[in-house]
This record gives sequence, structure tokens and C-alpha cells, in this order.
Amino acid sequence: MSKIKIVDYKKFFRFIIIFLLALFILFKIPSFFSKNKEEILPEIQTSIQKTSTTIHMSVIGDIMCHSTNFKNAYNSTSKDYDFSNVFKNIDSYIKNADIAIGNLETTFSGKNRTYSGYPTFNTPEILGKNLKDLGIDVLSTANNHCMDKGYSGLESTLNFLDNFQISHTGTSRSKQEQNSILVKDVNGIKIAFLSFTYGTNGISIPSDKKYSVNLIDKDFIKEQLTLAKAQNVDLICVSMHWGLEYKLKQNSTQEDLANFLFENGTDIILGSHPHVLEPMEKRTITLKDGSKKDVFVIYSLGNFMSGQIYANTKSSVILDIQLTKSVDNKMSIDSINYTPIYLYDNGQNSKPRTRYTLIDINKSISEYENADSNISKNLYNTLKTEQQNIKNVIGKPITK
Repeated sequence: MSKIKIVDYKKFFRFIIIFLLALFILFKIPSFFSKNKEEILPEIQTSIQKTSTTIHMSVIGDIMCHSTNFKNAYNSTSKDYDFSNVFKNIDSYIKNADIAIGNLETTFSGKNRTYSGYPTFNTPEILGKNLKDLGIDVLSTANNHCMDKGYSGLESTLNFLDNFQISHTGTSRSKQEQNSILVKDVNGIKIAFLSFTYGTNGISIPSDKKYSVNLIDKDFIKEQLTLAKAQNVDLICVSMHWGLEYKLKQNSTQEDLANFLFENGTDIILGSHPHVLEPMEKRTITLKDGSKKDVFVIYSLGNFMSGQIYANTKSSVILDIQLTKSVDNKMSIDSINYTPIYLYDNGQNSKPRTRYTLIDINKSISEYENADSNISKNLYNTLKTEQQNIKNVIGKPITK
């Protein structure tokens, strides 16, 4: 009886691979080396195709902490503070961004200085950790409350932010730090961040520490912008603490400063201080060399978190700015979308950590209208009013 021959398929496939490789070496390699440099380089270049880079920048408004905020954040049983519940409904908009920016309008001066609200703020420093967990990458610290607890409070705030690994701009512990421009590389796009404030509520800045607060002064701003441009950045983002409180429209001083900033290299301006929203605008400007570029300003982002109760101080937006760096390294501001938000106050008799909650206005309205929500009709009506107010102030999202 004859034996059946079993084919070793592993050896067979190994032979095929070696055979094909030999053919490639025999015919392809010699033809490659027979080409001159002019023929080879285009082949290499076309094999490495450049692509554009697009990122999303998330921006929130004033992060304040009145006494009502931190008192409700305290749990007497665990004897600690925690603000994270305030952000739970809107955290995805910030965590999913490539970079997220806010304005810290309080100090972290330490519990030994006693926690306090308005008019001189000192907030439980755990808020910094909560903001880091929320996804905040950069905080502007130049504002009228940055000196509320003096220079030591300003220094302590920056030390805590460093501990929480949150970058900061606008206040400094040395002249060297003031002149060291904050630059973040976001997926290959280099962004410089600067911050300036109109003042410090009359609290004196020590004469030997003038570097500690970036005050609005055109000559100084121009110097800082020059330092930023020297870093060969793709984009310059400037936070401006300016304007008049509770005004829903910018004034001529803000407009003049915005024009000055754009003329001197700024691409994005993020306004704060009024505690209410003010208009936003995207422009295409012509530079001195005749080239054009996109610029954007929002004159005020309003409050993100606070204990304020005045009209329009509880509603704000989370901006989503889409930015693209083209294959020839030119930047464009593709779109500015926003999520309207509202800080709901459940009342002074609320259980610990349940009084304040940020609400996604559009989502909550939609759920209510689809009978998929437990919010009251009164809250629904409030959200509808706030939704319309926001549209009236800042307009529709901006697209190309």
C-alpha cells in the first residue's frame, strides 16, 4: 500500500516569500540605484504625505467661589471640601477637548488664612484639583481679585496650581517667570498664552514685585507679544480682564484694546470681568505684509461658577473653538460653537455638595420636551429664557 505524501504548507509558503523577495531584489533594487538624485527625491517626498492638523479648544468663563459655594462644598462628616458635583453634567465638553482654558477669579491662599468669599476671596484649594480632574489645562490668573490676600496669597495660588499641574499665566513669582511666556504644544500646534488685568481692586502691588501682576498697558502688552512671537508659535491667545460689570455689550475701551492686540499678533482674545456674557466676533484681518488671517474675540465669557444672583450672572457658555494648521503651516479658525450652560441653585437648605449644579441648557430643554426629564416646569421656563438671552447676546455659532 503506497504512502500518502503530506505537504508541509509552512515550508511551501516560506519558499514563496523567499522567491518573491528574490525577484524584488533582482529587478527593483538595481533600477532604484540606477536613478539619479533628481528622480529619487520626488519618490521619497511623495511617499511622506503631509496632512493638516485640527484641534478643539474648550473655553470657560470666570471661576469664582463665594462663601455660599464653599460652605455647601463642605461635608461635616468627612471634614473636607469637594466641588466636583458642580461640574458632573457638563464635564464631557471639557474633558474631550484637546486643550481647555478658564479664568481663576479667586485665590488659593491656604486654610491658615481662613477661607472667604467676596470681597477678598480665598477658596479651598481642593477646587484646583477638581478643575484639573475636570480637564482644565490653563488658567488665567490676572484679574482684579488676584491680590485679594496680598502677594503671599498670589504666590500660594501659583504654588497650588503647580502642585495640581495646571499651567497658569498672568501673575508671577519673579521677573523671569513673567517674561517666560507660557507655550503649550497641542498635537503639534504651538499656542502662546498671555493674560492681563485692568487692576487689582485698589490693593497695592508691592513696589519691589511689580512683576507679580500683568496690568493692561499697551507698551507692556506689546513687549509680551514680542516675547511670545519669538517662540515661533502658531497662535497667540490672550485673556483680557476688562470692561464693566453686568454690561451685556463691550465698551469702546475694549474695542480699542482688541484692535491693538490683533494688530500686534494676537489671534484669539478671551474676555472676562463683567460676570455676564458679551458678544463674540470672528474677523479676517490684513497684516502689514498684505497677508490675511483669522482672528476671534469674545468680549466676556460670563461666570462659569459663582454664587452671584444678579440677572444674567448664572448663564454662560462653554466655547468650542476649532483650529486647523494646514500643510503649509497656516492657521485658520474654522468654527466657534458653544454649549449654553446655567448654574442651578437648589437653595440654602440643600444637602452638602448638592446646592449648585451646572446644567447643559439645550440638553435639559430637549429632555423635558421629550418627557425624559424630572426638572420642574419653572426650571424649564427659566432655561428657555436663558437660552434665548444667550443667543441674543453672543449670536449664533460661527462657521466658515
